[in-house]
Amino acid sequence: VQLQAFGGGLVQAGGSVRLSCAASGRADSSYAMGWFRQAPGKVRDFVAAISMSGGSTYYAGSVKGRFTISRDSAKNTVYLQMNSLKPEDTAVYYCAAHGSITLLRVGVADYWGQGTQVTVSS
Repeated sequence: VQLQAFGGGLVQAGGSVRLSCAASGRADSSYAMGWFRQAPGKVRDFVAAISMSGGSTYYAGSVKGRFTISRDSAKNTVYLQMNSLKPEDTAVYYCAAHGSITLLRVGVADYWGQGTQVTVSS
C-alpha cells in the first residue's frame, strides 16, 4: 500500500484546510486510517483515526470539535477537514494505515504517507 497525502498549505488562523490521503496498491478497506502531525522540534503526535468501516472515529483532545476525519472507500481516500485552525496546528501532517485502529492510535502503522505541510499564521 502506498499513501500520498496532499492538500496542505498556508492558512490564516481561524481558517480551514482539507487534507486528503490517497491509497494505492492493496488499497481496500482492510485498514484503519489515521492522521498524525509533527511540529518542528517535537515528536509526531496522533491527530485522528477512522475505523475500517468508517463507523468509528477518534480524535486527539486538542483537535476534537475542530477536525473531522472521513473516508471514501470507493476512492480509497481519507480526508481530514480542519476548521478553526490555530497557529499551534502548524506541523507536517502524515497519514498512516494499520489493520488495528487500537495500535494505529498509539502510532503503530504498517504504512506512512510522505507528509504535507500545514502552516497557520496568526
